[in-house]
Amino acid sequence: METIEQLLESKGIRVTAMRLLIYKFLAEKEIAVTLSDIENAFGKADRTTLYRTIKTFEENDIVHQIDDGTGITKYALCEQGCNCNIKTDLHLHFHCSICGNTVCLTEHKIPQIKVPEGFVAENVNLVVKGICDKCSGQ
Repeated sequence: METIEQLLESKGIRVTAMRLLIYKFLAEKEIAVTLSDIENAFGKADRTTLYRTIKTFEENDIVHQIDDGTGITKYALCEQGCNCNIKTDLHLHFHCSICGNTVCLTEHKIPQIKVPEGFVAENVNLVVKGICDKCSGQ
């Protein structure tokens, strides 16, 4: 099993204490988090450092961005071996209309979508909205 340090180094990311802390914070979450969630968890940390860390993680396929329709960008860790390839690594997301949580449904892959000739797909985001298992009581 690869350590966090090894993962960061394999992606060409310099290992820092803050990067390790943010990665561990994300790894502990079962839901996608906002930048505000991260800021609140690390109240004394510099906001710019937190933002740059998330952007560095995103640019290096450690986290992916989720647009769940709420107008607030959320982030979640990518699966092991993911390179956020639009043809192979996309999965469903679920947004609960009661608790407001968004979760990755990584076992449910989005099939490759062919766009018409001349069109170039840059991002695919499929969000299922409804009531999560915790809120539905099932």
